[in-house]
Amino acid sequence: MDENSVTRRQFLTAASAGAIASVASGAIPAYGKAGKKAGKLAILGGQPVRTKSWPSWPIWDRSAEESILSVLRSGNWYRGRGTKVSEFEQAYAKLMGTRRCLATASGTTALLVALHILGIDAGDEVIVSPYTFIATYNVLFLSKVLPVFADTDPETFQINPDKIEERINENTKAIMPVHILGLPANMDRINAIAQKHNLLVIEDACQAWLAEWKGKKCGTLGDLGCFSFQNSKHLPAGEGGAIVGNDEEIMDRCYSFHNCGRPYGKVKRTSSYPVRGSNRRMQEFQAVILMSQMKRLEKDTQTRGENAHYLTSKIKDIPGIMPHKLYEGVTRAAYHLYPFRYKKEHFNNIPRSKLLAALGAEGIPCSGGYGPQNKDGLVEDALNSKGYKRLYSEARLKRYRRDNHYPDNDQLCQEAVWLSQRLLLTTKKDMDDIANAILKIYENRGKLA
Repeated sequence: MDENSVTRRQFLTAASAGAIASVASGAIPAYGKAGKKAGKLAILGGQPVRTKSWPSWPIWDRSAEESILSVLRSGNWYRGRGTKVSEFEQAYAKLMGTRRCLATASGTTALLVALHILGIDAGDEVIVSPYTFIATYNVLFLSKVLPVFADTDPETFQINPDKIEERINENTKAIMPVHILGLPANMDRINAIAQKHNLLVIEDACQAWLAEWKGKKCGTLGDLGCFSFQNSKHLPAGEGGAIVGNDEEIMDRCYSFHNCGRPYGKVKRTSSYPVRGSNRRMQEFQAVILMSQMKRLEKDTQTRGENAHYLTSKIKDIPGIMPHKLYEGVTRAAYHLYPFRYKKEHFNNIPRSKLLAALGAEGIPCSGGYGPQNKDGLVEDALNSKGYKRLYSEARLKRYRRDNHYPDNDQLCQEAVWLSQRLLLTTKKDMDDIANAILKIYENRGKLA
């Protein structure tokens, strides 16, 4: 295909059929000339590719309203006097394929409970990805634990298994893989490393409902798995979370701890409150909302997956656009977000901020995702706190600061572009709008410089 004569329609047709291949070195070929038959960019006053709105989120099921009203009218709003939270736990455990589920107040509280019950405590270290929502770090800081980062694999957006072992020392107690964006981490490699070094594995699956690794649900592949049901999530209840696991004794202890330390199951009564605990309970009406939302979860997940794969086929050969890759062991991705990397050198070095603004003007909402959060002020705030200075030697904190550099993650944070999951709850024609908008900007790249 002659690079001087390619049109948008020809390009998208060829890309969909897989006819345009990258060169053997992995470099992306440059097609088209700036602005050729592309139409004026919307950000410069032209007609947007898309004027139709995208689906809103969350989507309410009116059929659940009577159940909500029934709970509200009963006055049994907390789980100690109701049945709905227990019903949800049973349903979610069945969906995940685990023996047990414990519903919590949030994904953050699920992680805090899991850390406490598995004995991860002040002075310990936990290996985690630097590319994650800040709650993953905060639960470790709140537990007076050092979050030790292993660099990111930019192609998959996940923690890089090749970078984990070099971060393990005598203080390491666990690995906390995060299936960020709903894309599964490489659990075979992570579990093998954990087994070799006698480490626990706590899965942060807060964005990965129904995602699968080799046919098994993410969140069920480690010692415990944690989920979030916050308003933006695929299974939303405003707030809420869950822990899933197969060890009855561990799950009993999770229950007791989340319920103010009251005895439960194998946690025997030695007094009214036999163990240290906290109130991390889910409310009854949240459970009703979740059971209603579960009805759409499978279908929505299938739609997101189909549209994500189609979108990848449409944009993978656009110069400078590098869709995420999935590990071979991934049998299903949840796509809480659809990510790709933007290589500005193929766009006349237009900064990512201009690409994001141009896409927004074309009717494609997007964002740049996470920044290098390991460099955020909260890290220094924790390290400079009284507690951390008491627990960790000056030499250890100095070494921690020295090692807090992750070049692959920094690069990813500069290149990432995210599309919301709600954009994937549409049709292939809508995915064509996204691809057309990206290609339109590429063709007009010279006018944005």
